[in-house]
Amino acid sequence: MSQNRGKRLQKYVGDYIVFDLETTGVRTDFDQIIEISAIKVQDHQAGAQFSTLVNPGRRIPPGATKVNGITDEMVKDAPPLEKVLKDFADFIGDEILIGHNIHTFDLLFLYRDAPEILGRSIANDYIDTLYLARKCLPQLPHHRLTDLAAYFDVDTAGAHRALNDCVMNQICYEELGKIFQHQAPAQSDVLCPQCGSEMIRRKGKFGEFFGCSNFPRCRGTRKIV
Repeated sequence: MSQNRGKRLQKYVGDYIVFDLETTGVRTDFDQIIEISAIKVQDHQAGAQFSTLVNPGRRIPPGATKVNGITDEMVKDAPPLEKVLKDFADFIGDEILIGHNIHTFDLLFLYRDAPEILGRSIANDYIDTLYLARKCLPQLPHHRLTDLAAYFDVDTAGAHRALNDCVMNQICYEELGKIFQHQAPAQSDVLCPQCGSEMIRRKGKFGEFFGCSNFPRCRGTRKIV
């Protein structure tokens, strides 16, 4: 079940779901989701929204509240994750998911909780704008979502609330996509022979090679001809 996950893609698409989570902390093996938001995008245009607070069944640490502003009082009447995740899964369907730093954070919460609640994993392919930003904007010293928003002159009011971050990231992804389209396509055309994800150029002790962008989950490699 844990292996039934989508591929991390590096591409510019017109139809997708941009999503974001807020949580009680940064431990993906312990902390809980307290907000889920998503925006459905078709032909590059933002449309239907999904957004709800989640009652985590525990106190929200002051440190988390300091970051996202979500308090125990705000979530006391919110639905539990058992209901929210089912509604979220219906909303996203099998669309490509887009988010910032989701490869090592947001998706891990969904991968952890979905099998128990849904009886299956979340297997959507996805695009992480953190990796895309590093590729498209290597000159930036940092690639946080607020850094991208500042670079593209996007309003950052309300940052660290899930729906506001979705709005910011959707605009940033569209701007990154325009840059990505004009970059050399040769690297992104190389696909992993094991999982089909994009291969990226890496250096090893025997020289350069293509390694799977899903490393370490997938260790597929290809020679550079």
